[in-house]
Amino acid sequence: MVIQRFKQSDIVTQLLYINIGLFFLFIWIKVLFTLFNAPLWGEQWLALSTHPIQVLKTPWTLISYMFLHVDVLHLLFNMLLLWFFGKIFLGMFSAKHLLGLYFLGGILGGVFFILAYNVFPYFTERPHSSLLMGSSASVLGIAIATAVYTPNTQVLLLLFGKVRLKYLAWFMVATDLLLLTSDNAGGHFAHLGGAVAGWLFVWGFRKGIDFTAWINIVIDLFRGISFQKPKQPKMKVHHTRTAQQATQTQKTETHSAASSEIEPILEKLRQSGYSSLSATEKKQLFDASKR
Repeated sequence: MVIQRFKQSDIVTQLLYINIGLFFLFIWIKVLFTLFNAPLWGEQWLALSTHPIQVLKTPWTLISYMFLHVDVLHLLFNMLLLWFFGKIFLGMFSAKHLLGLYFLGGILGGVFFILAYNVFPYFTERPHSSLLMGSSASVLGIAIATAVYTPNTQVLLLLFGKVRLKYLAWFMVATDLLLLTSDNAGGHFAHLGGAVAGWLFVWGFRKGIDFTAWINIVIDLFRGISFQKPKQPKMKVHHTRTAQQATQTQKTETHSAASSEIEPILEKLRQSGYSSLSATEKKQLFDASKR
């Protein structure tokens, strides 16, 4: 039932299912490991590290981190934004664009996160053991792309009334810029990476360039390798005659019937001559000559 509902859902709902499902799965894993006093392994193998060498050792973390969340509030906030902007996005672009941008925003967000810790002196005194988790960069990429493509679209917000999307976008980007030296500085750098991905997508789209195309090619390739295509059931082929074929058949049958009727008359004509034919036979022979 759940799998069928998942398959029938749009891409936004599917991403919600995946993020929420993985969140609770890792909670249960943490509980299980805690009960057995076992060291937790999930975060260090799935979250994104600030160390470039560690990222090279675990390259999948550049993807896996964007499906992990720290707590319920972190998950809830990101999923609400994904639902809100994702539905608007789908009104202008395809599901493949949204899925591709989700990954593109997350990847650029991860790159910004790693660069921030390894380029700016501000982070030299901060622990390099910091890990990045969450779909914020991915979601922000979708949100910024929506706002850049249709900036004057108005949405109804609780307590604020109607607000244009461009003002929401400016607010989110400005907030991240102001918090670049906060306790979650690396996270806000990642948000900016997602925002750049959203702007880049729209800029390229208007010029006929799809920056998400390569991501969807990789996704389609992965699907083709990982999942066997279902065998097509053998189907019985029933041949039906078209109207033209039916008409032709009818003509053939009529011609055959007429030929059977005229053959005795032709035989009589050969043996006894034209004068031996009756008036009816002469008429049938005349009619047959006109066909």
